Amino acid sequence: MALQSGFIKRVRDIMRMDAGINGDAQRIEQMVWMLFLKVYDAKEDDWELNEDNYTSIIPEECRWRNWAVADDNGHAMTGDELLDFVNNKLFPTLKNLSVDPSTPVKKAIVKSTFEDANNYMKDGVYLRQVIDVINEIEFDDVKESHDFGFVYEEILRDLQSAGSSGEFYTPRAVTDFMALMIQPKLGEKMADFACGTGGFITSWLGQLQKQVTDTEAQKQFDDSIYGIEKKPFPYLLCVTNMLLHDIEVPNIYHDNSLRHNLLDYTDSDKFDVILMNPPYGGHEDKSIQSFFPDDLASSETADLFMAVIMYRLKKNGRAAVVVPDGFLFGLDNAKVAIKKKLLTEFNLHTIVRLPGSVFSPYTSIATNLLFFDNTKATTETWYYRVDMPSDRKHFSKTKPMELKHFDECIAWWKDRKEIELEDGPKAKKYSTDFLLNDQGCNIDLCGYPHEEEEVLDPLDTIRNYQEKRTTLNAEIDKVLAELEALLPGGVEE
Repeated sequence: MALQSGFIKRVRDIMRMDAGINGDAQRIEQMVWMLFLKVYDAKEDDWELNEDNYTSIIPEECRWRNWAVADDNGHAMTGDELLDFVNNKLFPTLKNLSVDPSTPVKKAIVKSTFEDANNYMKDGVYLRQVIDVINEIEFDDVKESHDFGFVYEEILRDLQSAGSSGEFYTPRAVTDFMALMIQPKLGEKMADFACGTGGFITSWLGQLQKQVTDTEAQKQFDDSIYGIEKKPFPYLLCVTNMLLHDIEVPNIYHDNSLRHNLLDYTDSDKFDVILMNPPYGGHEDKSIQSFFPDDLASSETADLFMAVIMYRLKKNGRAAVVVPDGFLFGLDNAKVAIKKKLLTEFNLHTIVRLPGSVFSPYTSIATNLLFFDNTKATTETWYYRVDMPSDRKHFSKTKPMELKHFDECIAWWKDRKEIELEDGPKAKKYSTDFLLNDQGCNIDLCGYPHEEEEVLDPLDTIRNYQEKRTTLNAEIDKVLAELEALLPGGVEE
């Protein structure tokens, strides 16, 4: 663990002295493109050893081993020479590598990784110092490699607190719980259409790894993942993350999952398992909505991703998805249409409700886990409320949710019973008819009895208000229509 804290602190202390870097987000991005090249160089050592006639896609002078590492005489580029090389040779070369459809994925990722990467450092001496620290990490040393996993987690945590990144990531306890409940099987392919740094993919691989016993199983394991990430920096992190997890051909793509016509998807575009936390609170430009059928064309990203998930889940496939509270209670036209489709064409068998502070301090909006499959229409939906552990008032960055906090839920999952507490139901099942008709698709049930004493940040407050106002308007319209139908001359719907 010494490597973890020491490595991060040393690199950041050096970068803080460089006038070109402004804030943690840039510091981390700077660190990650260098780590990628270091990791890639270590993987290339393996490929050269195990493959006949392996040739790197990176020109010799731009390979990490040939510019970042000191030569036999102890000489290494530094100062203006190093800065000039990185800015005017390395980056232009890697951004413009020749890639075509026949280029192997493990080679093509170098270009896609650097398409939007930047060198922010302006002092070649400090740049050399950072490179020297990174060069101390030896990936062929199993212990060091294991420790580096913790270094990587630290970088991700730092990324979460880098406000300008505009991102927050799903806590490991949540991704691990969802992967555990989805029960991965060798031979299946899972997808995450907004994969960020690869948290869900990593948890999936962690579960699946237990089933790998021979080389054939290893190949199935390696081929079991598919990810898409729109933003360049999380994409870069995800690819590096996969290389660190020995996925040598990461099927991770830099793209926007929403920018494809929903009705054009065929069976070959569908997956056995979908695990993801769709971005929410965001709004895509109007042109995105043209890719969706009119009734599903929401302005809210989480809704659009729910539609994509339903269209890309194989027959008999399984899905686990994080959604905000607004998805449960929202009654605007698109949300109602999406929930009707989910209940009548898919089997929404379980909704796990999470405390509002699970994603703290990045957002206080409460979230829920939807588990459904593409086997049949829903007949009943079970709800289970995960309460705060007795020794906590809320989760935080220093005391995050842990997998053990799901233990009661896991035990209940295998032996489902309704649980009634003084403050209302903790676990309960509802019929589809009740959810569709009595509730009118407001599926916000088995909630927390008291509002958590947590102040939302201004943006979250506005989003929450907008969601509740839209829902209230829809309820008022419905009541007015019912009253109008009762009046003389009224028309019943």
